[in-house]
Amino acid sequence: MFDTMTFTKVLGGLCGSLLVFLLGAWLAEELYHVGGHGEDHAQGYVIETGTEEVEVVEDAIPFAEVYAAADAGAGERLWRACSACHKLEQGENGTGPYLYGVVGRDKGSVDGFGYSSTLAEMEGDWTPENLSGFIENPRGYAPGTAMVYRGMPKVEDRANLIAYIATFGS
Repeated sequence: MFDTMTFTKVLGGLCGSLLVFLLGAWLAEELYHVGGHGEDHAQGYVIETGTEEVEVVEDAIPFAEVYAAADAGAGERLWRACSACHKLEQGENGTGPYLYGVVGRDKGSVDGFGYSSTLAEMEGDWTPENLSGFIENPRGYAPGTAMVYRGMPKVEDRANLIAYIATFGS
């Protein structure tokens, strides 16, 4: 019942249908394309509204003030994301270095942990302000770091987390 000619017809029908759908998608893209076909197209007309875009500038509260009011209890909940790679026990490294006594410790100073060259060459201590900058955007603070965490944007969350970590050995 299922001979070579029937198989050829079915396969040809499937290929033909696929071709029709591909050509239809291409045609629809050409008809309803919202962007220009290059950078040569200028805007047709501009409607003046009489207002200019105003950049909103937030009043930046110094981190020291936010850190002074930080709640270590709230930081304990935030620690869960960090605990996947870091440990709070002294000398027990995970994927990242242990964070016991990290507040006030020299950067890149944990023995037995292979820091990225950027962090290994950094000078200074991990002050709460430095930790906040690193936690906010690790790759911006230390380009080339192996830490893949995307960062914590809220300053209150960073202060709470650092206050919690500081309760361990600092």
